[in-house]
Amino acid sequence: MFVCMAFPRKLVSWFLILTLLESGVLGRFVVEKSSIRVLSPLNLRSKRDSAIGNFGTPDYGGFLVGSVVYPDKGSYGCQPFDGDKPFRSKGPRPTILLVDRGDCYFALKVWNAQEAGASAVLVADSVDEQLITMDSPEASGDLNGYVEKIRIPSALIEKPFAESLKQALKSKEDVVIKMDWRESVPHPDKRVEYELWTNSNDECGVRCDEQMDFVKSFRGHAQILEKRGYTRFTPHYITWYCPRAFILSDQCKSQCINHGRYCAPDPEQDFGEGYDGKDVVFENLRQLCVHRVASESGRSWVWWDFVTDFHIRCSMKKKRYSQECAEDVLKSLDLPVDKIKNCMGDPEADVDNEVLKTEQERQLGRGTRGDVTILPTLVINDVQYRGKLDRTAVLKAICSGFKETTEPPICLRSDIETNECLERNGGCWQDKPSNVTACKDTFRGRVCQCPLVEGIQYRGDGYTSCEPFGPGRCAINNGGCWSETRHELTFSACSDSQLAGCQCPPGFHGDGQKCEDIDECKESIACQCDGCSCKDTWGGYECKCKGNLLYMKEQDICIEKSGSKVGWLITFVFVVVAGVGLAGYIFYKYRLRSYMDSEIMAIMSQYMPLDSHQNNEVPTEPRPLRQGSTV
Repeated sequence: MFVCMAFPRKLVSWFLILTLLESGVLGRFVVEKSSIRVLSPLNLRSKRDSAIGNFGTPDYGGFLVGSVVYPDKGSYGCQPFDGDKPFRSKGPRPTILLVDRGDCYFALKVWNAQEAGASAVLVADSVDEQLITMDSPEASGDLNGYVEKIRIPSALIEKPFAESLKQALKSKEDVVIKMDWRESVPHPDKRVEYELWTNSNDECGVRCDEQMDFVKSFRGHAQILEKRGYTRFTPHYITWYCPRAFILSDQCKSQCINHGRYCAPDPEQDFGEGYDGKDVVFENLRQLCVHRVASESGRSWVWWDFVTDFHIRCSMKKKRYSQECAEDVLKSLDLPVDKIKNCMGDPEADVDNEVLKTEQERQLGRGTRGDVTILPTLVINDVQYRGKLDRTAVLKAICSGFKETTEPPICLRSDIETNECLERNGGCWQDKPSNVTACKDTFRGRVCQCPLVEGIQYRGDGYTSCEPFGPGRCAINNGGCWSETRHELTFSACSDSQLAGCQCPPGFHGDGQKCEDIDECKESIACQCDGCSCKDTWGGYECKCKGNLLYMKEQDICIEKSGSKVGWLITFVFVVVAGVGLAGYIFYKYRLRSYMDSEIMAIMSQYMPLDSHQNNEVPTEPRPLRQGSTV
């Protein structure tokens, strides 16, 4: 989180204090917590609270089980740790590094731990007090941009709890804990309500750019959730009072509307040039009214479109931050300009503005939510979100606001990544040459599941093996089988005619994952004919006969080439054999077959009269029996 507005910090705090005092309410800050459960050793088993760090990526909706490690030296974590990722996990569980509070920024400790291979960080409080929130350092040239690069979660733990962990580690005990964020966001019903406290100013440097990058990247997810009724989103904008004694000063006049009631810092921190703070207040008011008017017509999600388009078309940096440009954007989105103007009211009137007055009241904490004092602030189900304002992290946090099994489909797809696959590929199978992996990040954690790639399904346990299966599998990384090319010839152990498995092609031997050329000559399985010489080739062999002889591979013999005496003799023999065969066939067909047919007819006529005999003859006495016949 950060103060997005470029304005003297003391004056901002003064304005804010005046806001709270005039409202008759004392400000309060709420520490957002996650739970830690000690799993071992047995004598330390318990459940404790921890304060979620205001940077990095808390695993909202998930948990992390890991082994606690306390560094032998450099326990404050303010300097890079020696070695190549010394805290990278060496066993079945990730490493959770325990460091001490003090000497440098909280964020720097976590950054150094992340660079050393830790999966999460616990910061041991140096004072026996109630938990506090570890905040990001203010923008500084000393940060080198590391704050935005932190991707692991972190938490502050109380001093007594930290001392008990250190003592167990000193006794060489295996300390295993479970960091749990599943209850950090409440889920009272089937709809998640969340709000973003933001600002239309885009001249506050890198921080403003990061805020707008989030709005642009999260717009699609936000609109899907909103259109289908899964969420209700409300934008908010912080404003300040001008101290009453300075209402007529040039500073308040340039930064406030409605006679000092609603103010914003000067974008350039220079009252004499560029845009004024009141320009920012007026645009903030317009964007609030865009959401209010769009909601009345059932199109509340159009706010995301307006803010994105306004930033692109009407940027301060391009000197287009104006009412005219804003109204052009309204028209392009088919938003009613007159209704929005009526909602905004008169900025010069000495009266309260209904919309902005409501915003100032909502800045104060209520229920489980603390005061909103910095920008941007994201609130989900009345709990302030902690951590980096990142599309994936925020979507996961919103999804954790649904009861388990009631999440919308977008929460169960790859749109939300837990990033567990980034570390050791999540312990899943991976084929590095083709960059195909069985690791899949989901909202509830990574799963090891053989993938579907370009229509080809891999199958296996997902942890140790996955193989492409089915027709066309050879097109994907050659089906995971051996393949090699030499002398412009390619041989492969994958065959599309086989649905699975690898088999070395003829001329090679091996297990299909690795195939080696067979030396047919050396193994005496080729060119065994008399007078043959053998030459081994890639995937085959060549045989050559002595002299003018011709090699016939099928018979493994050498014969004289066409035109030689032996060749003529062999040809003559073949012709004679063929002639004799043809003559025998003709004799069988015309002579022997005719003779056999007549004999068969004679024999049959002795036992059964032909039809012609039955019609013309009537026997008058029994035919005498032939010798050997029976009645």
